[in-house]
Amino acid sequence: MNLKNQPPHGSLASTPCIDADHPTVQAFTLAHARGASDRERAVSLYLAVRDGLRYDPYRIDLSDRGMSASTALAQGHGWCVPKAVVLAAVARAAGIPARLGFADVRNHLSTEKLRQTMKTDVFVWHGYTELWIDGAWRKATPAFNLSLCEKFGLLPLEFDGIHDSLYHPFDRAGNLHMEYVNERGSFDDLPLEQIRASFAEVYPFWTPGGLDNGDFAADAERESAA
Repeated sequence: MNLKNQPPHGSLASTPCIDADHPTVQAFTLAHARGASDRERAVSLYLAVRDGLRYDPYRIDLSDRGMSASTALAQGHGWCVPKAVVLAAVARAAGIPARLGFADVRNHLSTEKLRQTMKTDVFVWHGYTELWIDGAWRKATPAFNLSLCEKFGLLPLEFDGIHDSLYHPFDRAGNLHMEYVNERGSFDDLPLEQIRASFAEVYPFWTPGGLDNGDFAADAERESAA
């Protein structure tokens, strides 16, 4: 690792949610942090998190345990925030400084069930990861797994460790896909209390576990075909 111009120590620390010292996180890192440089290891970890954990916005658990990297890895799925937390945790476990970035987005990849529950197409506190590589923060968004992108005609988000990897505004067919509407900043740890407060305010009809009996990928595929 380049020891010059290093970011604050907090971007390498293990926390209750970014639990980089958890055995499950350590094992994932050992298996997937491939490469001779921080950049190569970061790209390898990004792809492993992007495609190894299925994107599922139906199963949102805002408990401390539910939002931890080790829990998401054990479950094999997560929505954008837990997947960003996982990438931050495995990067820190690999010695790569990492933090979390957040923005509110207007998401055009949704389902009727999700829209009826949230009552809006704006997702607050959309999460991504920022990785310190070659003396600068690089944004990486590991949310949508490759198989989901292929199924729904989305452009997969790649990450090369040099350029920021953020959502495409349009899908493969030129339809609206994702719009960033509000930046919330960067954090060394998960701002879970702020996220919980925003959910209570913006999504008053949402309850934990309210969508657990649904299948996001199946619903999205059926509605896309229709």
